[in-house]
Amino acid sequence: MIAEAAALSAGSATPTPGADAGGQGFVEFVDVEKSYDGRTFAVTRLNLDVARGEFLTLLGPSGSGKTTTLNMLAGFERPTSGVITLEGRSVDRLPPYERNIGMVFQNYALFPHMSVEENVAFPLSVRKITKVDVASRVGRALDMVRLRQFGDRRPAQLSGGQQQRVALARALVFEPSLVLMDEPLGALDKKLREHMQIEIKQLHTMLGVTIVYVTHDQSEALTMSDRVAVFNNGGIAQLGSPDDLYNMPESSFVASFIGENNTLEGKVERISGKECRVALDGGGSVTALAVGVTEGAACHVAIRPERLKLAPASNGANALPATVDGRIYLGDHQRLLTKLENGQVLTVKVGPEATMGNGEAVTVSCAPNDCRAFPADAGTGGSISKTGE
Repeated sequence: MIAEAAALSAGSATPTPGADAGGQGFVEFVDVEKSYDGRTFAVTRLNLDVARGEFLTLLGPSGSGKTTTLNMLAGFERPTSGVITLEGRSVDRLPPYERNIGMVFQNYALFPHMSVEENVAFPLSVRKITKVDVASRVGRALDMVRLRQFGDRRPAQLSGGQQQRVALARALVFEPSLVLMDEPLGALDKKLREHMQIEIKQLHTMLGVTIVYVTHDQSEALTMSDRVAVFNNGGIAQLGSPDDLYNMPESSFVASFIGENNTLEGKVERISGKECRVALDGGGSVTALAVGVTEGAACHVAIRPERLKLAPASNGANALPATVDGRIYLGDHQRLLTKLENGQVLTVKVGPEATMGNGEAVTVSCAPNDCRAFPADAGTGGSISKTGE
């Protein structure tokens, strides 16, 4: 199977984020903007590079600009200003069928009157590939997604996951230089969606094809991507690896959107080196890493639930008296809801064996390095440099 899949390879399986060896990104957005009415911008000042062979996810809430960005790259929308290049060639005026791009949609977009084999063969037939080559390529593509035995069936005779694999095979069969995926797993149930995440990532590793993937599901982005561009208000709030985004968010928005997060509100009392002391609204204080804050200004302190510790009584850095206010049992762990004396609430991740009950007095604590203080009004998006810095 791997040998057959290699026949469809479109590049190296090990991408280098940013620019290619020649100094230019495989895909480049340069000062790209999109407005539908000339006044409001769906995408603003977008500068972004995608490396050959990279799996890049565009992640963000509805209306953040991620799907508009994908549609401009696919050719379904034209930018109002700026330039989009693919392999160093401007594609702004190229129609979609001349861009050599594979596309996978959320609703699969399979032809219901065609068999699985005919659906997969369609991109080859419109490219005037010979029948012998079509049969060979279709067979390899269906083997790659483990659906060779379903070649004569119609889409309606397949499950949702099988239909999505047919859509994947169709997007890859003509050896595209780039594959775009727009919420491809959104219509699947949770278990099947998680299984398909693994399958898509395995295909990406085998083929080395460049993938730009759109989703609003942050777990998909963290699971599958080499890098993630977090969109908000028409721009990129942060671009980086899943690890960087989770552990080193640059704004309150990114900290809240990526993974689970606690947010405490307060005001910066003083800054000392990389750390700051924050007076919490309603009483109490914590020490946190200072990320763009200024003394005397309102801020948000972000803390991951798994970074918090619970003890019957404790003193030291960032030790906050609290009361257990509820619990959520999730099998392999629990989420305890704790209310601080100032009324603010923290969720703490603990083991399944924890027995602390509602109303019990506890101390919630965390290391200063596990807290990040952001300006209260930060994280509203914006453009980034070509290098993602």
